[in-house]
Parts: sequence; C-alpha cells; structure tokens
Amino acid sequence: MFNRLYIHVPFCVKKCDYCAFVSYTPEDKELTEYPELIMSELQLHASGEQSIASVYFGGGTPSLLQPLQLARLLDEIAKLADLSIDAEITLETNPGTVDHISLKAFRDAGINRISLGIQSFDDQFLQCLGRIHSVQQSRQAFSDAREAGFNNISIDLIHSLPNQSLNQWRSELQHAIKLSPEHISIYGLTVEEDTPFAHMYPLNSPDLDHDLSADMFELADELLTSSGFEHYEIANYARPGFRSQHNSGYWRRDGYLGLGVAAHSFLRKGYGIRFSNPDNFEDYRQAVRSGQLKLIGELELTQNDAMEEYMFLGLRLSNGVNRHDFAREFGRSLESVYGYVAADLARLGLLVQNESKLTLTKRGMLLSNKAFASFLL
Repeated sequence: MFNRLYIHVPFCVKKCDYCAFVSYTPEDKELTEYPELIMSELQLHASGEQSIASVYFGGGTPSLLQPLQLARLLDEIAKLADLSIDAEITLETNPGTVDHISLKAFRDAGINRISLGIQSFDDQFLQCLGRIHSVQQSRQAFSDAREAGFNNISIDLIHSLPNQSLNQWRSELQHAIKLSPEHISIYGLTVEEDTPFAHMYPLNSPDLDHDLSADMFELADELLTSSGFEHYEIANYARPGFRSQHNSGYWRRDGYLGLGVAAHSFLRKGYGIRFSNPDNFEDYRQAVRSGQLKLIGELELTQNDAMEEYMFLGLRLSNGVNRHDFAREFGRSLESVYGYVAADLARLGLLVQNESKLTLTKRGMLLSNKAFASFLL
C-alpha cells in the first residue's frame, strides 16, 4: 500500500511571511513529545510487511528536532517495516538552525540526504522573505554538511521575488552553481492567500513582475543544464544519479504514508486513497494517544481520478508519460483516453509525443497548469 514515509515536523523558529504550510513556533514540551507521537502513529499503521524505499523529514523545520530523536525514529521504522539498506533518508534544514556538530550528529543518526532551504543568496531578499538566516549562514551550513560527510545535498531557491531583476536572479544561480550541490530545486514565488505576503504584495502589486517569471525559468534551465544538471522535473535539477528518489515517487504515484500533524498520505489500494491528519497539534495528540486517529478528507479515487493524476504528475517529469505503463496501469490505451487532448496540446507546442511516450516541451513546462487542466475528464 505504501513504500515511502513522509514525516511532517510543523515547528519553526519563526514562520516566514510567504509560507502557507502548517507550521508554528513550538513549546519545549511539544518538541520533546512529538517524536514519541510519530512512533505511536506509525504503530497504528504498520503491518510489518511494508518495504520502505525512502523517508523524508519535511516541515516546518525538522532540524529543530534533536539528532537522537531522529535516530530513535529511524530505529523504530526499521523495527516496524523493512527499511531498505540503501533507503534515501532526507532531512529538510534551515541554515540558521544547524552547525557542524549537529549536522555530523544527523549524519550519524542515519540521515543521508540534506535539503537546505537557502531560498536566496541575497540578504535583502532573505529579509524580505522573513527568513531567519543570512547568506553567510547558508554558505557555512553547506560547508558544514560537506565536512559532516554528506555527499547528497539539495538546495532550494526562489525566484520572481519582489523587485528582483533578471541579472539578480542570474547572480543567485551562479552562486548556487559555485557551491556545487547534487540537487537544486527552483520555485517561482507564489503569493498565498492569508499570508503576510498576500497583504504586502497583492496580485496587482507593481513590485511583482509576473512576465519576468518565464524569463527566470528559462535562464535557470539554460545555466543549470549547461553546468551539468539534469532538468528532470519542472522545478528540479540534479547531477546524474542524484534525482530525489522520494519526490520522484510522488510523481510516479508510489504509495506513501504521511506521519505527523497535517501530514498527507496516498495509499495504493484500488486506484488510490488520499487522506490527511488533523492540522492542530492538540487534536493530533489526542487522536494518537487514543489510538483513534481521525483521517481528514478521506477520498477513494475513481479510475478517472487516477488517470488524471497519472497524467499531470507524470508530465512533470522530463521522462514524461509512457504509453505502455499507462495501459498496464489502467487496462486502457492512452490514445483511447487522451489521444485528442495530446493532439491539441501538440498543435499548441506544449507537448511532444511519439510511439512510446508523451513529454512537455519547454513552453509546456512554462504553461504547465494549462496543459494539466486539459487532462481533466
């Protein structure tokens, strides 16, 4: 039913102004109790027959937990499931919350992949975003991770920031390339409703140049691919052999179990079941302690639901959607279901297709939401 684990840690030193994820500043007792709750929740789900290919600690800021807490969690996972010896185990980190000692301890605890939320190499933009770290701390955290033995480091960057020029974005990319990480995630700023950013920068704000976003996307593709990175997913680049195995599983519709406050799950039963956990700590705590975890928004997917997901998730990848795999999954040919849609998108220059697969063009990636909407049945 699932072969991946996502563990959501909703704690942050300070919530960033642009962030719409479930996160907040924790009390000490919550930091202490939370890993125990995660282990109790896992026991409610575990069957002992699951083979786990990847574990991802996301947030929030998971690096606020202690390395020994993560070590205990990973030991419990290994007891309750078949944790692959070469499983990818990722920890998201804020550069302002780690140092050489903690990173070495995280490595010793079993973490083998670090994702650094750098976001920008410009202190003014970091201040604009409400980040707690500086550019110097980002560089130091990266260096410390290397010294701690991590040979698989990912960094996040955000473009289309308020009043950001194309040349400033070029400088950001050059800084990232110079660090030489194994993986880079590139995201365009999204101003989410009900965040401080939405009040500071409404949609029609002159500080946000939406037309420039496409140029920034194309510049990232040009600079990163010419520097040896594979553009393997719309927002993600990797050195050969370092694609995110966990996130790639999402895009292939692998089953995954989400643990923790507000965590989402997708179980491979029938065409798939999606649900989430309570997004309030006390509600989550009481549910886990009672052994009666409430599944929020439980949805059993129909074949049409699953086919739609298969297309708009698969097309995010540079490998695209394989016709044979689609037919094997659904017992129907891709042509019989989406042939007319693919032909229309190809005429618009958003998609290319051949006898074996469908893939988005560069223009299709830029207009991916338009392309994906076409596959809704």
